[in-house]
Amino acid sequence: MVSVFSLWLPILVSGVLVFVASSVIHMVLNYHRHDYRALPDEDGVMDALRGFDIPGGTYSVPHAASREVLMSEAFQEKVKRGPVAFMTVLPAGHPLMRSSQLVQWFVYCLVVSLLAAYVTGLGLGPGAEYMSVFKVASTAAVMGYALAHAQDAIWTFQGWPATARSMFDGVVYGLLTGGAFGWLWP
Repeated sequence: MVSVFSLWLPILVSGVLVFVASSVIHMVLNYHRHDYRALPDEDGVMDALRGFDIPGGTYSVPHAASREVLMSEAFQEKVKRGPVAFMTVLPAGHPLMRSSQLVQWFVYCLVVSLLAAYVTGLGLGPGAEYMSVFKVASTAAVMGYALAHAQDAIWTFQGWPATARSMFDGVVYGLLTGGAFGWLWP
């Protein structure tokens, strides 16, 4: 067994590696550009929504505040008529990427690495071989980075291609994490 505290260096290095890799994936490789589609008459839709002065947040249309509403004929008729949507509204003028989001992402990377360290440290001792460490740490990290994306396709109807791209990113991040742990294992 290896203490999580003794794994501070692989935790930090893997967090930095994943942060840099995600920057390259999203700013250079650009294969996520098709994750979102444009609405027909985007300006018209934006003008219509602007009139409601919707505060920033996550919304569903139509919205069922309770099981009774969900099962009501009126709600079912709204669903039948459509459109049905899940949407996130940002306040007007809100930048799509802020430094606070980058900080949150880096902290998330460190948390996934911390959990990978915990799991790997429980199962392996000091001096474990690179491949043993790599397998356990990368598996734990892939679970942290990739698997939760499937819920987006299942519950909010995000397309499976976009979900698969995000899950692929998670596998890359997991492999980088496993590599850092294998390299820096005490």
